[in-house]
Order: sequence, then structure tokens, then C-alpha cells
Amino acid sequence: MPITEIQVTCPVFDSFRVQQIAGMFDVSLSEKCTERFKVEVPSLEEPWEVGLIVGPSGSGKSTIASQLFGETLYRESAWPADLAVIDCFENLPVRQVIELFTAVGFSSPPSWVKPYQVLSTGERFRCDLARALSLGREPRAESPEPDNGGSRLLTLDARPLVVFDEFTSVVDRNVAKACSTAIAKGIRRGNIPCRFIAVTCHYDVAEWLEADWVLDMATGQLQRRRLRRPPIHVEVYRCGMAAWELFKRHHYLSGSLAPGAQCFLGLWEGNPVTFCATLPVLTKKNHRRFTRIVTLPDYQGMGIGMKVVVAVADKLRSEGKRINVTSSHPALIRHCKHSPLWKAVNVKKTGASPRGTERFKNYRSSSGRAVVSFEYLGEVWKAE
Repeated sequence: MPITEIQVTCPVFDSFRVQQIAGMFDVSLSEKCTERFKVEVPSLEEPWEVGLIVGPSGSGKSTIASQLFGETLYRESAWPADLAVIDCFENLPVRQVIELFTAVGFSSPPSWVKPYQVLSTGERFRCDLARALSLGREPRAESPEPDNGGSRLLTLDARPLVVFDEFTSVVDRNVAKACSTAIAKGIRRGNIPCRFIAVTCHYDVAEWLEADWVLDMATGQLQRRRLRRPPIHVEVYRCGMAAWELFKRHHYLSGSLAPGAQCFLGLWEGNPVTFCATLPVLTKKNHRRFTRIVTLPDYQGMGIGMKVVVAVADKLRSEGKRINVTSSHPALIRHCKHSPLWKAVNVKKTGASPRGTERFKNYRSSSGRAVVSFEYLGEVWKAE
């Protein structure tokens, strides 16, 4: 593990007031304008995936990150005011942009088509994360050695390195937990092909990031061990249709909720987080389908939505009913495809036939959208 020693200085302006302050408070100007840091940082040749540099303001976090990682340190930059955020990744195919948005927990298509400036603070932060990770997809040229005493660490790992300064500094702590969980899952599952270092003053993200190492700049100590994320306990209750009002603007379909829908609400730490609803499958007895699944933007990326879906599906299976979900959303499709609890039963590249539901008023079909249908197996799969 390399030891890094860095010294930084700033100019002293010899004004009357500067000398006055130095005299009043016995400030040694030569000492106060020089900072020295000596820290131990894991080598980029070692097998880690997520790191964290944390400490209070003024402790040297950004200085260390900048000296060690140079151009890989992402800082916030301006977004075009006249473009949707989905259009701000011109070098990437749209599918890759959607994968990045989904990987950082920004899973609301209605927000993808809006400009950055009108999004919520949490959504803007996730866009910044996606942009940082998109830059990490391209290999960076090696920069020259710095001439200020810092040593540059270069990775031999095939994956690029992304270092994000001020990580979660502008969002509330629930959003910080969700973002940290989403990015850690994305990296460890290979959906985000990079290694990641967060630089922040917030200690609470360490366990949600499941960081492989934590450098605490307050003490100068390096902790090397994989932290474990706290368990996420979700309560699921049957609810009325009024709860849909909180969630409906975040769903990617414009159709209203059918009057006969059975509705369910998922709570995390007492807060409403996920809404889902089921309807009967037309012409099939004891067979239902999910018609709406919505997780509020601040909590996307934690896996809460599918926890609620599975809880509802288990309840229906215990009542002797079958249950399907049909979706065009890449995150849901990827989850069901890789889960033993779900079985793909149909793929429709152009959606359902519009003629098949003409006699049913207000029926929202998937006509015109590529969709995949899955049936929930639950305990049936386990028994086999």
C-alpha cells in the first residue's frame, strides 16, 4: 500500500488587515498557508471495486483525490438548458444511456425527456453520477507526473476509474443512501464497468456504498475491509386508489388507473416508497397482472420496488392465483430475467395487438411498445 505525502501552499497577501489579524490572534502566516498530508491509499493494482475518501470540510479530501487521481476526478459541470438529459450523452447509444440512468437509480422515463434544470435535486445528482460514469467508459490518456510532490496512481485494471467529488453533498440522506446502494450494486454486478471512489464529508454513505476501503481524512487512517449494507425492511399493505395520486406522475404510461385495480403500498422506515396495482387478465380465471409498479425517484435503485412486487405476488400465489408482469422497462426486465422467481413467457417486439382489446373500454394495452412478459413462480420453482 503506497504512502502518499503532499504539501500544498497558498499565497499570503501582505495587507494591513492581514497583519492586524496575525497580530490579534497570534497567527503564524507561514504555517497557516501551508498544509501537509501523509496518507496511505490502496494501490490501483489491488483487487478492489469501491473506495471512499471521507472527512470534514478542510481536511484535504479533494486535495488528496486531485493529486492522486487527476483527470479521473469528476466535478460538476454545466448542462445544456435546451436539451433533454437523455440527449446530453451524444457519444453513447441511447440504450447505454438508459443503462447508466437505471444503474444509478434514475429510473423514471418521464424525467429522462426533461432538461436538467427542471429536475429535482436528487434527480440532478443522479444525472451527474451518470455523466461521470459515462466519461469513465472511455480510457483516459496518462497525464504527466505532477510537479508538486504528489504521486499519480495509475490502474492496470481494464476497467476505468471514476472519482466523484462532493458525493451526495447536495441531497438529503435518504437519497444519499439510495444513490450509494444503486451505484454499488451496479458496479459489483457489472452493469457499471468501472471502479469508483466517492469523496465526501458524509460518513453515513460508507456502509451503503459497501466500500472496500475507507480513508478517513480526519484521522489519516485507512480502513481496509468490505463494509456491509444495512438490511432494507419493507412493509407492504393493501391500500385504496387515493395513494396513486402520490405516484402517478412518475409512471411512464399516461393511462389512468383502472377502477377495479387492487392497490398495494410499500413503506420503508414509515415513508411511502412504492405503489403497485394488479388487474385480472382478460378471459383467464384466477390470473392477474401487475398494471402499475412505481417507486418514488428518491428511493429508486435500492431494490425496494421488486421487494414489494414479490411480496404482493407471494400473497396472490398463496390465494391460488397466477400473476404476471409485462414491461418495457430495462431495469425490470433485467431483474426478472436473472431471477429464479420469474419465468419469461412472452416477448412482443411491437406490443399487444390493438384489435384484441377493442371491446374493453379504458383498457391500456402495450400496443406499439416492445415488451416482455414474465410469470411469477415463487415457491413452485423452489419445490422443483
